[in-house]
Amino acid sequence: MLLSDDEIQARLAGLPEWERQGNTITRLVPVRYHAGVALIVHVADVSRLTSHHAEVHLSFDGVRFTVTTHDAGGQLTVADFELAERIDVIAAGHAAAWDVGPVS
Repeated sequence: MLLSDDEIQARLAGLPEWERQGNTITRLVPVRYHAGVALIVHVADVSRLTSHHAEVHLSFDGVRFTVTTHDAGGQLTVADFELAERIDVIAAGHAAAWDVGPVS
């Protein structure tokens, strides 16, 4: 089910770490590299079970997740926000103090 702009804004209000970029929602999880790899594997495993996947980019400042529904022509749907909520829960579990932020 495609979401209207108002529905997207309402759902984003409940996901403060996420922002809209066109027809996607995106979030950077600031973790160190190896913690980022573990986070990606965990999210990939959950995504496999739900048959909805995020685009993932691992870099020096963390892991960026970008979500849209390709089966809906690259539009935002309820499934995108459900995946974002799952990613937030998983990310919280990977946010140990020694894994968050850049190495000093």
